[in-house]
Amino acid sequence: MHQPVHTQQASRRWVPEGTLDLGLTLGPLGRGPGDPAFRMLGDGSVWRASRTPVGPGTVRIAMRAGEVEADAWGPGGEWLLDRLPEMLGAQDDPAEFTPRHRLVHEVNRRTPGLRLGRTGLVLESLIPSILEQRVTSDEAYRAWRLLLQRHGEPAPGPVPGLRVMPDARTWALIPSWEWHRAGVDAKRSSAILRAVRAAHRMEEAALMPPVQAAARLQAIPGIGGWTAAETLQRTHGAPDAITVGDLHLPNVIGYALTGAHRTDDDTMLELLAPYSGQRHRAARLILLAGHRPPRRAPRFSPNDIRVI
Repeated sequence: MHQPVHTQQASRRWVPEGTLDLGLTLGPLGRGPGDPAFRMLGDGSVWRASRTPVGPGTVRIAMRAGEVEADAWGPGGEWLLDRLPEMLGAQDDPAEFTPRHRLVHEVNRRTPGLRLGRTGLVLESLIPSILEQRVTSDEAYRAWRLLLQRHGEPAPGPVPGLRVMPDARTWALIPSWEWHRAGVDAKRSSAILRAVRAAHRMEEAALMPPVQAAARLQAIPGIGGWTAAETLQRTHGAPDAITVGDLHLPNVIGYALTGAHRTDDDTMLELLAPYSGQRHRAARLILLAGHRPPRRAPRFSPNDIRVI
């Protein structure tokens, strides 16, 4: 069993403007409760392991008396610390958002610490988003967990079990039976392989405005609007990157705003039109409200390709 890699530690302190909630801001970066690259601990601290342009890095982020305290390890540690404010939403301006519904206003009032952070790392959000295409969350989280455990590497720093995702070359060399073992069908694995073979062009998208970045990602066959939006929400902190094509999101938004039990994408977009430029933030707030339509059909059953 590999032991965690201890390398020189670096630290940074940063005071955000206004209220900051680490859990709400960084939570979307975790892919399920067992994500090997992400941990939220009981003391409120968040650990992330990332593959940066200069190598693997681990960062621990905590809050104390309104100040962010961050420690980092590994070749990519300084890179992560340099971008700490962006990751925590320093470039996000919640004041640009105006609630148009009573429910949205109430949730926005209760969650002043929500920020839309940007990681600037495309593949680490793009690959798990591809894994989440048209499967249950549990299936996708399991695949991400197994692939990182088997093909990733121990994260720098003191936390056992924390993993850094594979580099592009390692992703490209994963054999077909390993994808199958992780429950990933050929359509999704092929899309990932095409993305990592164009890794440099994918990562360039982090420096583009969201619309152009989405077009760059969608130039890869197998990456559509749903996957691009899920990626840009994390890489860019894009406040208007609303997810279209989701199985549940239209129904949740329709039920929360109108009481309708069934809502399609077009109706969802009509409901969110007053939030143009901030539709992703509006959707986040609606999801945080916890209003879900009553279940009227059997739960979607996972399709385990490992037994086919």
